[in-house]
Amino acid sequence: MAELLKNRYSETYIRRLGATVKTHYPNFDELNFQGSVLDKQWPSRELKSRMHHIAVCLHQGIPANYPENIEILKKVAPSFGGMEAMIFPDFVETYGMNAWDISIAALEYFTQFSSSEFSVRPFIVQDSERMMKQMLDWSLHKNEHVRRLASEGCRPRLPWAMALPEFKRSPGPILPILENLKQDPSAYVRRSVANNLNDIAKDNPEVTLDIAASWIDTHADTDWLVKHASRTLLKKGVPRALVLFGFTNQSIVVSDIKLSRNKLAIGESFEFSFNLISKDGYLGKTRIEYAIDFVKANGKCSRKIFKISESEIDSHEKVYKKNHSFKQLSTRIHYPGRHRLSVIVNGVDKNAADFELLAI
Repeated sequence: MAELLKNRYSETYIRRLGATVKTHYPNFDELNFQGSVLDKQWPSRELKSRMHHIAVCLHQGIPANYPENIEILKKVAPSFGGMEAMIFPDFVETYGMNAWDISIAALEYFTQFSSSEFSVRPFIVQDSERMMKQMLDWSLHKNEHVRRLASEGCRPRLPWAMALPEFKRSPGPILPILENLKQDPSAYVRRSVANNLNDIAKDNPEVTLDIAASWIDTHADTDWLVKHASRTLLKKGVPRALVLFGFTNQSIVVSDIKLSRNKLAIGESFEFSFNLISKDGYLGKTRIEYAIDFVKANGKCSRKIFKISESEIDSHEKVYKKNHSFKQLSTRIHYPGRHRLSVIVNGVDKNAADFELLAI
């Protein structure tokens, strides 16, 4: 099993952080800091709670003067990196909302070692016009981490972060930033642009579709970007998205859908197969998915779509086989009952088969 992200904040990490702070601020009490961080609630704290708690404990151990705090932390931050170092932007968010000039410069600096994507958002909420002007400037920054922050920080639906309902309603202020970054030399930055557009598509699909249509076929990197940005629209089978990427053959039928087992217990798996046949020429550019209507705890069904392939098929017919596991996951709990498996081709349900999932 993969290590829980929250456990990256280990006792060793906390000791190293305390020792590094003391190097730059000799009056820092390392032992008291360790005891404050690793309190009785520590084992039950989740990732973001641990992140914020460490920032609070740092504030308790260094001078109360905010500008001095930031200067000390700027000396500490280069010794740390990755997601764990988001404690430094958290410190800014927690204690610097009334010191914009110092705080914004600090977020720009700290993001170069980690990411300030969570911590810029309260500043956007407080004064979106001012903050978005700053982020537009950041989109032209020489450092790729700062340019990524310009896009990632204003995603309307950034996971684990506070929502930006203003941009869910109207994403207009985001678009000039994405325009600046659409052909960024860094794939890291371009991926953020794609994820931002995918967020926008969930509330304003036509905005993303208009941008995708205007950017496609202009550059190889941008073609990848708009395809990744359109993944939610393609999964939903939005006709305009399917046409944009050439998934237009609707003469395809799915025959001989077969399940290796019509009844199986939770935790087991089965194989299913089906035959794709085009009634009008080659199968051509084809997007193939399958959906399972899972029975939930309340007895109702909830659909989940899984991608099988996307390719140019230069034949009239093709057989596919696929395995699916019903192992219990932290992200999906299975319940007994009658389920349905559907094969989807170019956004359209083509055939289905029912099966029974049994309690263990």
